[in-house]
Amino acid sequence: MVKKDLLQEAKRRFCAELNFEDLNCEVVVSRPLSPRDAIGDPGRNDFPILRGKEVLMQAVYKDVAGQAFTSSKGSFKGTLRDVLDMPLAGSFERAVLVSTINAVLRYRGLIDKTVHCKDDGPKRCADCMAYWIKEQHVDDVGLIGMQPALLEALVRVQGAGRVMVSDLADAGSTRCGIKVLDGMNPSEMFERCQLILITGSTIANGTIDGLLEKASYHKRRVVFFGTTIAGVAYLLGMERWCPCST
Repeated sequence: MVKKDLLQEAKRRFCAELNFEDLNCEVVVSRPLSPRDAIGDPGRNDFPILRGKEVLMQAVYKDVAGQAFTSSKGSFKGTLRDVLDMPLAGSFERAVLVSTINAVLRYRGLIDKTVHCKDDGPKRCADCMAYWIKEQHVDDVGLIGMQPALLEALVRVQGAGRVMVSDLADAGSTRCGIKVLDGMNPSEMFERCQLILITGSTIANGTIDGLLEKASYHKRRVVFFGTTIAGVAYLLGMERWCPCST
């Protein structure tokens, strides 16, 4: 069986959106943004980017920004053609493509909310989550990717016994009274939870394919959160939730 690669499929659809003259337009992908430039001062220090667990890459296309979280640092500068010619060898290259897709589709007016919220944004996002999750009327909800403010909001509404969480970096720890599952093997979550919230950074680190296979097998609803997956969600028709980004 040929292994799926959703980012390759998104890249194919993205290329179909482009005109030939677009390819020689310069795209600048900066070095990773500093935590302050990325999320400002959210009033707490337990976000992964503040703990050095991940970085936020930013692509700029015709003065329009698109972003992508990744665990791999690096910098890139080149044309859109250069981006599309890059092999998707690792998380850095995938983040370059993802952030570029976000910037280009934002410039074309096809998507919005491609820049991460700052300062009190994560708190407002968590408050929105508390209201939103009540409206979903589910018993058990899973969170893939440690977003501490969202986890607290889910526990506040659902109760710790009705929430599961998994993460690559925090596996084995306890957060909000919940043991964090291994992000590489969250099978138990898909067996139990009717709704799975997945960080969009899974498109950059390459774990998205296996997660969606599990969701399909167990017939679970998946909602992606965050700015990273904005463009891919548009191209592939995925459900995305990100109320406070810009």
